[in-house]
Amino acid sequence: MSSSKSLERLLDRLEAANRQFGSDASAETAEILDTLGRRRFPDARSLIRFHEALLFFRAYPASARVLHLTDDLLKSIPDRVALLRRTGPGLDPLEEPEVSGISGTGLSAVFTYDMTRWLERRHPTRVDIDWEGSDETRIGPLLARLHPFFAEDALVEANIPYLDWFRAAKGSAKGSDLRWLLSCLEKLPLPQDVISDLYAHAELALRWEVANVPTTRTNLRLPGVHRFFYHTQPLLRRADVSLEVELKSPPLSITKLSRAQGLRMLDLARETSAMRFRELHGFTYGDPSSVHRVELGRGVDVFVSTVPAEHRLAVRTYHAGLIFKNAVPVGYVETLTFRKQIDVGFNLYYTFREGETAWLYARLLRLFHQLLGVTLFIVDPYQLGHHNEEAIESGAFWFYRKLGFRPTDAAVAKLLAKEERKLQAKPDYRTPARILRHLAAGWMVYGEGERVDARRMAMTLRKSALRVPAS
Repeated sequence: MSSSKSLERLLDRLEAANRQFGSDASAETAEILDTLGRRRFPDARSLIRFHEALLFFRAYPASARVLHLTDDLLKSIPDRVALLRRTGPGLDPLEEPEVSGISGTGLSAVFTYDMTRWLERRHPTRVDIDWEGSDETRIGPLLARLHPFFAEDALVEANIPYLDWFRAAKGSAKGSDLRWLLSCLEKLPLPQDVISDLYAHAELALRWEVANVPTTRTNLRLPGVHRFFYHTQPLLRRADVSLEVELKSPPLSITKLSRAQGLRMLDLARETSAMRFRELHGFTYGDPSSVHRVELGRGVDVFVSTVPAEHRLAVRTYHAGLIFKNAVPVGYVETLTFRKQIDVGFNLYYTFREGETAWLYARLLRLFHQLLGVTLFIVDPYQLGHHNEEAIESGAFWFYRKLGFRPTDAAVAKLLAKEERKLQAKPDYRTPARILRHLAAGWMVYGEGERVDARRMAMTLRKSALRVPAS
């Protein structure tokens, strides 16, 4: 057997092990990890597979031995990336959005003005403008504020050398292009929102080198966790979960953090999201005085916060939360609350979607029922697959339906009844993607409360806001 085929088979076995928990499976997983730890990975794709499997088993360890093995092997990732950089093929796959943030690599992404300022303060020597990943023609409005003679050139000449003008404006100023630009923007006699819009129009990509950053996807951990939950039995699946039972269960343990602790947690949340090309309103503008830690059980902690007054929404109440499993960040949640109703946006990072997704989602609904007093849970069409092919591919509609959610749209309900009859007649039937797109066209709800059409509620809020004069 060739070395490459042997490695591929070992990786296949490791990935299959995330569905085979138990004492015997634990020993086999540890053996595979130990064997792979001695192997060299000849290309980026095989190293990515190894890295993601290690992260999964670090979050869902079957034993202390597996947990310690994954920790040790994850520490070896930067050296493995460096070896690939010297001897292997291209490293571009290591920076794709689905896997970005691996130790020893870098990433390029576009962020808002406020998030960019935070990143530059946090990593001043590792973050700069990625001119190759940016469209320099979009920086014209910025240059008009930075160089007194740019406007004349831009008004009457073709083929403007935008980057040359940027260099001329910067002159002999020291420091990175990003640091200089931000310092200039901070001095402009303009309102903050205008500066933010100027920066947003430029759509500048940032290059973030994460070779030795302690908060990469590879090694970011929730501090202070010393007790771990070991999965000695098969993982909980959707059939093991009852929303009705969950919502009637005893209260969860909720602890309010100090402002200093809340600030540290929001910093972790921003790092975690930025590494994955994401930026959440509740993390960028989170209120460090409103962060709560909730122990969900089975090694899961969630940190929930709202935003300060200047960043609150006009009608709905907003919350965001970062989810950790055995100290590993595994996903996030965003909620919009209106009276007794809550729209829950739930996202597990790609690596952990074979875990206890249904149990975790149900436990989060229990948390918000307790924390906010909501009784009607809403899932918007995007979560189900409306203009979201990832949700279509994963069959998200059936995830919610099998937990007990029901459609609010009569046409969707009629189509659903037809699909469920097909499933009863033929258990191996799979709903085609084109049908899933129709099923995802309407909202779904679970629970009791004010009987309203969820889509109508959202559209009414929007129409009401549109009638308010801008001045």
